Amino acid sequence: MGSTRFPGKVMKKIGGREIFLVQLDRMKRAKTLDQIVVATTIKKRDDVIVRLCKKNKILYFRGSENDLLDRYYKAAKKFKAELVVKIPSDQPLIEATVIDQVVGTMHKNLDKYDYVGNLRPPTFPDGMDVEVMTFKTLEVMWKKAKEQHEREHLTPYIWAHPDQFRVGNVANEYGDMYTTFRWTLDYPEDFEFFKAVFSAFGNKTHFSMKDVLDLLRKNPELSAINASRGNANWFRHSWYKRPNLPNKS
Repeated sequence: MGSTRFPGKVMKKIGGREIFLVQLDRMKRAKTLDQIVVATTIKKRDDVIVRLCKKNKILYFRGSENDLLDRYYKAAKKFKAELVVKIPSDQPLIEATVIDQVVGTMHKNLDKYDYVGNLRPPTFPDGMDVEVMTFKTLEVMWKKAKEQHEREHLTPYIWAHPDQFRVGNVANEYGDMYTTFRWTLDYPEDFEFFKAVFSAFGNKTHFSMKDVLDLLRKNPELSAINASRGNANWFRHSWYKRPNLPNKS
């Protein structure tokens, strides 16, 4: 709720429902996830998120606002997670099949990888980011990460120390032509974009990434709604030199 760019963004409503719940509905279709836990903060302003979780019987954990690494580690420990999947709460178009691609790749390659994502290098639209790591990997980061930005953004320690981790990346089957699409909820313009997209599908929750791409191809004015806010998440193009990652599609 404390977003500086768009305060209270996750509680904005799409078709009469909080966009936060709309995203969770889309995530629940993923076959590779055993549990979905909302990792929010101990700040009083986030009480509204906890109330919504309780009302809808959604698991949640409350932790540090600024130390995301600590919040994830303690949440994973409480819920006894063997694999930890990070999906930001500002991705209402996240697709279950993309989640399953990334998590499935990790499941099949536990002897090869400590971490698998789909954003280094990015080939999916910005807003389809999924990262999965072993609990051991999360614990190593939790113990060793000292820099402020390494605590605030969960995985920067991996990119700063690529020699310590075995890393895999899942590539978009359609190539990297869609990386300029901005599907993240950071600004009011983004919310207007999402309202238009969901409205085009009758405010239904379930439609595919391909459906959205087809919609935007036919209606380019929709992409223009939030185009002024840029195309890429800074985290996808951070200051760390990208390691040479293998691609799994």
